[in-house]
Amino acid sequence: MKKINTVGVVGAGTMGAAIAQKFAQEGFTVYLNDREQQYIDKGISGIRSILEEGVERKIFTQEKVENILNNIKGTVNQHDLKNCDLIVEAIFEDFNVKCELFKTLDKIVSAYTILATNTSSFSVTEMAASVSHPERFVGLHYFYHAAKNRLVEIIPGEKTSPETTKAVYEFSVLSGKDPIYTADAYGFAVNRFFVPWLNESCKMLEEGIGTIAEIDTICMKTFGIGMGPFALMNATGVPIALHAQKTLEHFGPSYKVAKKLEEQVASKQNWDLSGTGEVVISPEKEKAVNDRILGCTLFVCSQILDEKVCTATDLNRGAKIGLRWRFGPIDLMNKYGETEVKRIVNQFAKIYNEPVPNGIKADHWKMEFVTLGINGSVATITMNRPEDMNALNEEVMGQLDCKFSQADAMPNIKTIILTGSGKAFVAGADIKFFVKNMKASSLNNIVTFTKYGQDVLEKIDKSSKKVVGILNGLALGGGMELALCCDVLLAVPKTKIAFPETGIGIYPGLGGTQRTALRIGKGLAKYLVLTGQMLDAKTAKEIGLIDEVIQPSDIFDYISGATPTPIKSTPKLSANWKAIADFYEKNSFKSIINGKYKNGDIDKESIEKMAKTMSFKAPIAMKFAEELIDAANGPSSELDKLVDIFSTKDAMLGLTSIGKKVEYKGE
Repeated sequence: MKKINTVGVVGAGTMGAAIAQKFAQEGFTVYLNDREQQYIDKGISGIRSILEEGVERKIFTQEKVENILNNIKGTVNQHDLKNCDLIVEAIFEDFNVKCELFKTLDKIVSAYTILATNTSSFSVTEMAASVSHPERFVGLHYFYHAAKNRLVEIIPGEKTSPETTKAVYEFSVLSGKDPIYTADAYGFAVNRFFVPWLNESCKMLEEGIGTIAEIDTICMKTFGIGMGPFALMNATGVPIALHAQKTLEHFGPSYKVAKKLEEQVASKQNWDLSGTGEVVISPEKEKAVNDRILGCTLFVCSQILDEKVCTATDLNRGAKIGLRWRFGPIDLMNKYGETEVKRIVNQFAKIYNEPVPNGIKADHWKMEFVTLGINGSVATITMNRPEDMNALNEEVMGQLDCKFSQADAMPNIKTIILTGSGKAFVAGADIKFFVKNMKASSLNNIVTFTKYGQDVLEKIDKSSKKVVGILNGLALGGGMELALCCDVLLAVPKTKIAFPETGIGIYPGLGGTQRTALRIGKGLAKYLVLTGQMLDAKTAKEIGLIDEVIQPSDIFDYISGATPTPIKSTPKLSANWKAIADFYEKNSFKSIINGKYKNGDIDKESIEKMAKTMSFKAPIAMKFAEELIDAANGPSSELDKLVDIFSTKDAMLGLTSIGKKVEYKGE
């Protein structure tokens, strides 16, 4: 399978420029093509403006901005695209114009070039008829703003080859996207329910069920979003909602365009948003609006599941990542339960005299957050919950246990790879679980979960197979504790590693105080746990926390078995790291903070900096962590003080104030 390195983007408008920007940011060479140089100049100018804003916000350096811009080659000559591995069409939504473009490109590109359409409304299969190699034609639907929004829908046509689908999936991951698969059906997955959500809001306004302010306010609360449907239409363009809904009308009466939406587009005015978020809404009004908007959303999503357009997992992910809904449709179905969802959907279906979908069953709402793939003698377990940074909770831990047990029991499997999807390997445990049980005085639930988690990690640690961890991004707290169960640890350059627990009032409870010390020694383990210091991949390798820094593209070679995984390394500590290790071996956190330490080979300024960092951590958490590291009684010893630490005021303060500056009292 040919790897994608050089990409063409046709259309330098808002969407095309954003797509090109994202590809360039991730290091790909991009040819940005349009009919006239003025459009290309405008597109690149817009890219530069966004990147310069990133410099102001300290997201990019000026050098990085110039490197990104140097990756983009503007051209009005489509023949310059002939050697591209992938070309993404991002022109305006006109089926015939798109097909003519692909006919032209088809005569220019090589037999290996993949052609992709960013259409949001047309059939990929029908469009593929315009090229001579439909097996290398695919849909790649990006979402606004494509340089920032991580979602992409991958839509294979009827003749798209598995090799093409695999190639664009790997490219999507390497270009910083969270891909979901959808069938080639109008609206695909996300627009199929999102656009009717907008349209139904207009119908409610039309019928007097609620005002714009009331509908927006209620939707913001129900779906956990910052903008309601009318505000969103204003932001993205009211005519776009009308055009998108018209492409869905053939699905049935409930999809018919709202008259109010047509009238608003004809007026060439935005919606009047005055009063949103400020109106007083009666319980009766809230229920009426909620029932209708949920009825529409869950009705359409049940149809999507019935028609197997996508999985429940991808449907929910599309809403949470692509639309930034805090509560996805599957989350809402699980929240309300089968009986209530049936009531709401039945009520909605009756309005339009439509049949009720069959997919209203709790069994259809199960989501897969841990996946298992097999390639020869290599099994790959992927933590696949990117919308929540792959955070560990009871469900995720249970799925990890199940998938690892399956792989471990396969006699033909020699190597098991653990990795993550999205921006994180695993960004720790799910904080919401802890807070919920602390507030309910159900600390035994925390102990039970932690004990189970330790059992799962112990199973991984003791496996007779070669277990390789590939850190693809953030590995924080419980994520790093999981990683430390692996025999070999690899990390991409963007990886960030830390034990932040003492900064949020608790200590590592899944073996972090024990396996870290076994791997890099007690001194450096204390340094990491007590300071919460964030390490990049290069530094983590220097101290032996990981074995090798690899390139993101290497991950797929290891997964496929094309490249053997490296062996464990034995690094030699630098004088500086030896001094830090020795310092933490000889001094307690209290003596360091109080200035009563033996400084050894570390300068006073560095010690004062570390002392200041530790002074912001929770004292009880540091005390327990230090004692656990010193005692070295194994991961199960971390359970002994679990109730004590989660009973502290510091733990409640820290866990309910993530990202905020707090002052711990040692209580």
